[in-house]
Amino acid sequence: MTSISVAGSAIGPAPYIYVTTRMRVRKSKLLPREEYLRMLNMSLPEITRIIEESQYKAEIDELSQSFSGIDLVEVALSWNLAKEYQKILAITPGRLRMFLQTYLRSWDIQNVLTILRGKSQGMRVGKIKEILIPAGSLDRITLDRLLAEESPERVLEALKGRRLYPVIEKEFPAAQESGSYAHMENELYKAYYADLIETAQAGVKGGRAFLEYIRLEIDIRNLQAAFRLRQGPIPEDAWEMFIEGGEVKPGELVRLAAAEAPDELIETLQQRIGAETLGGLIDQIRGDAPIHEIENALTHLRLDKMTRISKRHVHSIVTILDYLERKRFEVINLRALARGKESNLPTERIQSYLVI
Repeated sequence: MTSISVAGSAIGPAPYIYVTTRMRVRKSKLLPREEYLRMLNMSLPEITRIIEESQYKAEIDELSQSFSGIDLVEVALSWNLAKEYQKILAITPGRLRMFLQTYLRSWDIQNVLTILRGKSQGMRVGKIKEILIPAGSLDRITLDRLLAEESPERVLEALKGRRLYPVIEKEFPAAQESGSYAHMENELYKAYYADLIETAQAGVKGGRAFLEYIRLEIDIRNLQAAFRLRQGPIPEDAWEMFIEGGEVKPGELVRLAAAEAPDELIETLQQRIGAETLGGLIDQIRGDAPIHEIENALTHLRLDKMTRISKRHVHSIVTILDYLERKRFEVINLRALARGKESNLPTERIQSYLVI
C-alpha cells in the first residue's frame, strides 16, 4: 500500500481507516431523536438520572463533591465534551490530526472571549470556569492561568505569542471603550476561517474534502447572521459581519438581508445550496418563524450536508468532524433540556430549541 509522509513520518492508510471507523461507531451511540422526545415528557430529576447513568457518569461522579443540581449536570456535560475532543485528537493520525487541530482552534476563541467578557463584567472566577470547554490548543492549565489574571488587560498581556493575540490586541481598545466584544469576536472568526481555508488549500492529501466542509460552514454561519440582520435596521457596515470564503459573497448577503420579501432569499438559497437539501427551511422562512427556529434549521442543514460529504469521503477529516459536531449538539441539547425543565418552560418551547 502507498504511504504518505506527514511531519517526517510515513503513515499508510490503515490508521485513517481505523480512526474514521471508530468515529462512525461513536456516532451510532449518540442519543437518537426518539430519546429526546421521550425526555421532553420527563421531569428534571428523571432527566438528571438518565444523564447520571449514561456516558457522562464519570464526570458526574468526579464533580459531585464540588457541584450539585443543574450546575453539576451542566459542568459534567461540558467536561465530558472537552475530554472527548481531546481523546479523539490523541488517536487521530497524520494529516487528519493537522486538520483537526486547526479546526479545534475555534474553542480557543470561545474560551478567551468568555474569560474577557467575564472579567469585564466582574464575574466570579469559578463561574467563568464552569463555562469553559478546553477542547482547543489552550488546555485547562493555560485557561486557569488566564482566569487567575486580575483584569481583561492582564489577560491580553498573558496571550502574547498566541495565535489569537494580534487580532485581540488590535480590537481590544475599541471593545473596552464600547463595552462589547462582538466586533472582536467577528474578526477572530474571520482570521480563523481564513486559516482553515489556507490549511485546506496547502496541497496536503485530504484537503479537498476539508475545504468543501469549511465553505459549507462559512455559508451557514453567514446565513444565520443574515437572518439575524433581518430582525431590524441594516447597519451601514453590515458587510463586515460576514466571513469571506463561502459560496454566497458578503455583499450579496447584505442585499438579501435587506430584502423585504423572502422570495429572493429563498431563490438564492436554492441556487447556492440546492433546493433538495433545504427541507422545511423554506416553509419556516415563508412562515416568518422565530429566529432561533430558523437558525436551528440551518444547523440541521449543515449537519446533514456534513454527513453526506463524509459518506463521499469516507476516510477523511469530515467523518471525524461529523461525529464531533453531533456530539457537541448532544451536549447542547441535554443542557437545553435540563435548563428548560428547571425554568418550567412549556415542552413545545424547549423542543423548538433542540437540534434533533
